[in-house]
Amino acid sequence: MHRLLLLFVLLLGLGASGAALAQAPAQPGPDKLRSLAELLQDPEVRNWLQAQVAAPAAAPAESGPPAAPAMAAGMQQSMAGGIEATRGFLRSLIAAAPTLPAELAAAWRTLAGQLMEQGLAWTVVSLAVFIGLGFGAEQLYWRLSAGFRQRLIGTQLDTLHGRLQAVWLRSVYGLGLIFVFALGSIGAFLLFDWPPLLQEIVLSYLLLVLIVRVTLVLGRIILAPGAEKFRLVPMATPTAHYWFVWSAILVGWFFFVQFTLGVLAMLGLRPESWYLVGLACGVVLLGLTLAALWRAPTFDGRDRIGHDHRIGTWLLTLYIVGIWLALFTGTTAPFYVGIILLLLPIAIRGTHLAVKHVLRPPGAATAEEVPSVLAVSLERGLRALLVIGGGLAIAGVLGLDLSALTSRDTLATRLLRGAINAAIVFLVADFAWHLLRAWLDQRIAAASTGLGTGDDARRHARLRTLLPILKNVLFVVLAVMAGLIALAALGVEIGPLIAGAGVVGLAVGFGAQTLVKDVISGMFFLFDDAFRIGEYIESGSIRGTVEGFSLRSLKLRHHRGALHTIPFGALDKITNYSRDWVIDKMTVSVTYGTDLDRIKPIVKQVGRELAADPEFAPHILETLKMQGVEQFGDYAIQIRLKMMTRPGEQFVIRRRALAMIKKAFEANGIAFAVPTVTVAGGGGAAAAVAQHALDRAKPAEGAG
Repeated sequence: MHRLLLLFVLLLGLGASGAALAQAPAQPGPDKLRSLAELLQDPEVRNWLQAQVAAPAAAPAESGPPAAPAMAAGMQQSMAGGIEATRGFLRSLIAAAPTLPAELAAAWRTLAGQLMEQGLAWTVVSLAVFIGLGFGAEQLYWRLSAGFRQRLIGTQLDTLHGRLQAVWLRSVYGLGLIFVFALGSIGAFLLFDWPPLLQEIVLSYLLLVLIVRVTLVLGRIILAPGAEKFRLVPMATPTAHYWFVWSAILVGWFFFVQFTLGVLAMLGLRPESWYLVGLACGVVLLGLTLAALWRAPTFDGRDRIGHDHRIGTWLLTLYIVGIWLALFTGTTAPFYVGIILLLLPIAIRGTHLAVKHVLRPPGAATAEEVPSVLAVSLERGLRALLVIGGGLAIAGVLGLDLSALTSRDTLATRLLRGAINAAIVFLVADFAWHLLRAWLDQRIAAASTGLGTGDDARRHARLRTLLPILKNVLFVVLAVMAGLIALAALGVEIGPLIAGAGVVGLAVGFGAQTLVKDVISGMFFLFDDAFRIGEYIESGSIRGTVEGFSLRSLKLRHHRGALHTIPFGALDKITNYSRDWVIDKMTVSVTYGTDLDRIKPIVKQVGRELAADPEFAPHILETLKMQGVEQFGDYAIQIRLKMMTRPGEQFVIRRRALAMIKKAFEANGIAFAVPTVTVAGGGGAAAAVAQHALDRAKPAEGAG
C-alpha cells in the first residue's frame, strides 16, 4: 500500500497517449457538413441507409446454421477484423510520420499569424498578468485568513471531534484558495474580448495553471507533507513529500500535453500526425510514471534504491506497459477500463486507511481492533460510491447508454440491466452487513471487557452468549435475501426456488428429527437463560465450564481438561453452579472439653479478617460465621460454619479460612479432636479393636 498515490501517477502519467486517442479529430469544414446534410435529406439515401441497418438483423433469420458455429464464426470474424483494423491503423501512422514536421511547421505559422495580429509580446504579457492576478488574489486570501490558520493549527487532534473538524475546515480553506485563484486569473481573463483561436489557447494554459494549483491544494489536504498531524492517509513524511511533488509534476505535464494536443487540433493538424505527437508525449509520461513507481520510498519512509522490490512492483509495471501498448490498437476503451480497474482497489484501500486513521479512538495512535459504527458507515459508504463511480466511468468509456437500458428489451440489455441491479443489491447488502456486524462486535467487546456485579454481570454474560448466534443468523438471512433478489434481478424466477426450498426443508425436517430436536432444544435453553459462556454447569454425569456452542451442540470443558461436546437434545436437567451466589459450609471437630462460648468470637474475628482482605473482599457476600453445634460425635463435637460467596470463589476462600481458623484455635488453646484408640491386652483381639475404631472414625474424618 506504499504506492497508494499511484492514483495520480497512473491516471495522469499514462493518460497522455490515451488522451490523444480520446481527443476528437479536427472538425470537418462547413462545406462538408452542408453536403452531408443535403445527402441525408434525399429520400433514396435514407431508404438505402435503413435497408443497410435492417439487413444484419434479417440475415440470421434467413440463414440456417446452428447457433454455436454461427457464434464461433462471428467471434473469428470479429478478431480478424480487429487485427486488420490495427494493422491499417499502424500503417496510417507510419505513412503520416514523414509529413509530421511539415504539418507542425504549418501549424506554427498559423499560430504565429494569430499572435502577430494580436501582438506576441502583448499576448505573453497578458497571460503572465492573468496568472499573476490569480496568485495575487491567493496571497490576499492568505493574508486575510491568517487568524483562521492560526486557530486551525492550534486545533487539538486528540479527540474524534477535533480531527473531523480539522478535516472539514482544511477542506473548506483549500476550496477557498482554488476559488480565489480561479476568480483572479480566469475570471479576469474572461472580462476581455479575444480572437477565438487565441482565446482558446490562452484559456487552455490558464486552466493548466489552475489544475496544478488544485493538485497542490489537494496534496496538502490529503498528504500534508509539512504537517504530519493533519495527514489523512498515515504514512511517513518522506513518502508524503515524494508523492506530493511527483503528483504535481505528472499532473502538470499530463495537462500540458492534453491542452497542447487540443491546440494542434485547432491549428489543423491531421488526425494521424496529431496522434503521433500524442504517442510521443505518452512515451515520455510512461517513463516518468515508471521512474516514479520504482523510485518511490516505502510506506514507512525507507529508501527503496538498493533494496529488493516486491513482486507486486514487477506485476504492476507489466500491467501498466500492457495497457499502454493496447493504445496501439486504435481504441481507448481497453486502456481506460484497465486504468479504472487498477485504480479502484487502490482508492478503496486508501479510503479504508484514511477513515481508520481519522476515526481512531481519542488519544490513540492507531485504530481500534473493533471498528466503530461511524467508521464502518463512512468507509463502506465511500467504498460504494467509488464502486458506483467506477462502474459509471467504465460505462462512459465503453459508450453504454444507461438510460437506454430501460427502454430496450434485447437479451444483452436485459442481462446488463440485471447485472447492474444485482451489483447494487450486493452493495446494499454488504453495507448493511458490515454496519450490523460492527454494532454487534462492539456490543460483544463491551460485554467481554465490561466489569460489574449483580444484574450488570448477568446482562453481560447473556450478551456474550446470544450476540454471536444473532450475528451468524443475520449473516445467513442477509446472504440468502441478497442472493434471491440478485437472481430475481437477473431474470431468474425465484418462486420455484422458494417452493423447492420449502419442500426440501420439510423433507430434511422429517429425515433429520434428531438435528431439529437439537436445534429447537438449544433455542429454548438459550431463551430460558439456562447457561452462559464461562459458567460451570452439570447435566447428568457430565460437568464443566461452558466454552462455546453452536446451533446444535454445547462444548463443556471439564476441570481436568477434557472437552465434552454434547448435542442440545441429549441434555437433561441442567444444574448451574455459577449463578448469583453459593453458600459454603464447613465442619470443625473440637474436643469435648472445649468451651464453646470461646469459639464463636474467634470465628467472627476470622470472618472480619477475611472480609478486610482486598483479595477476598469483593467475592464475599456474607462473612464467615458460626452456626452452632452440628452433632456430638464418638470422639468430638462437630461445629458447623458457613459463608456466602460468589460462584467459583468459595474454594479459594475456604482454604484460606481453614488455615486462619487453625492458627486462631492454636493461639487460643483450642484443640482439634482426633480419634484415639486405647487397646488393653494383646494378640488378635487388640488388632481387631484397633481396626474397629479406625472404621468408625472414617465418616467423621470425611465430614471434617
